[in-house]
Amino acid sequence: MVCENINVNEKGNLAFAGFDTAELAAKHGTPLYLMDEDRIRHNCRIYLKAMAEAFGTEAQPLYASKAASFKRMYEIMKEEGMGIDVVSSGEIFTALKAGFDLKNAYFHSNNKTDWDIAYAIENGIGYFVVDNSEELYAINEAAAKAGIVQDILLRITPGIDTHTYEAVNTGKVDSKFGSAIATGQAEDMVRLTLSYEHIRLCGFHCHIGSQVFDSDTFLRGSDIMLDFIADMKSKLDFVTQQLDLGGGYGVRYVESDPTIDIAANIAQVAANVKAKCHCLGLDIPKILMEPGRSIVADAGMTLYTVGTVKTIPGYKNYVSIDGGMTDNPRFALYGSAYTVFVANKMNETADFVCSLVGRCCESGDIIQENITIPRPVRGDIAAVCTTGAYNYSMASNYNRIARPPIVMLSGGRDYVAVKRESLEDIAANDI
Repeated sequence: MVCENINVNEKGNLAFAGFDTAELAAKHGTPLYLMDEDRIRHNCRIYLKAMAEAFGTEAQPLYASKAASFKRMYEIMKEEGMGIDVVSSGEIFTALKAGFDLKNAYFHSNNKTDWDIAYAIENGIGYFVVDNSEELYAINEAAAKAGIVQDILLRITPGIDTHTYEAVNTGKVDSKFGSAIATGQAEDMVRLTLSYEHIRLCGFHCHIGSQVFDSDTFLRGSDIMLDFIADMKSKLDFVTQQLDLGGGYGVRYVESDPTIDIAANIAQVAANVKAKCHCLGLDIPKILMEPGRSIVADAGMTLYTVGTVKTIPGYKNYVSIDGGMTDNPRFALYGSAYTVFVANKMNETADFVCSLVGRCCESGDIIQENITIPRPVRGDIAAVCTTGAYNYSMASNYNRIARPPIVMLSGGRDYVAVKRESLEDIAANDI
């Protein structure tokens, strides 16, 4: 199995986090997002322990909210001692509703509006991660109006190709994110920041990309960032307090994906950072990392009910489900791979090659192509694994389809964290 919280029970049904998925589908209906709360906490604790041991107790993992943002998630992050990064006022509002202290929050985004900036300052945001000079000016103006000095990090692009999906490769020079070292813009941003009265520059942030399966890019990225930090100390007498190395460790979507030892990788990065700092004569800054996918992806599973099973003789087979790109657009966006099971037929022979497709009026509404499963019939339960990241958070009401609920699983208890949308919910904002 792609994850240790998945197995087959004595009934021959797919079990997730110790629960019979066919029974959960019958109880809560489909489509249905499942989230293994105990797995989320386990993943948080891996980062918390590994970073404290490798970098010291000041080091801080920040949960990347965009992976899955809802109130219960922020409650869990608060309880586990995680910081968070947020990318919108909506995520800030949700964190506040969950009682999360925003002093432990870092506000990202390449285009924060004036309203976003004022809202974040009004609610005591800990740090802005600043992308550009226009944003710097706007934050300084808003902070002056509020009578405060606002802490920030600058987002820097080190110019690294991660050899990952182009759509999630954010560390190269030609990117909508951040200021590039290679073009001199990063240094210009530091100079400009230091000239502002109501901004305190605390350090730098970089994010190389996503779904990274080893530490090579983190090693290269940290080397480049530390060289830049040393350069800014030499030229501008600026001492960096914090260095955020971003997120990006990958997860297993299919059996061919490797298993990552997060703690071992973090220890490797820490050894490199310490050696590089020693070589450059730098004190080691407070290190931050931003895991998102690797916190929640393998804690998620989506269940669907099979509808039409269509065979085109001599061509292919289609299995249609009661969800689709409205609850998981990642195949349509990135061609993302997933492991698929027929949850109520786990002991039957998998010999039916098909495409698992959604119900939207859209030819690109595909969950996975060319999978091999037991031949399903109408009413069977299809399970798609590793859907905890970027599924609910990217869900939509395309075709006016309601979004599924999120049911949390923990310690033998299942409970609703996000209710299923109703038809009334879909039209609630219509006038």
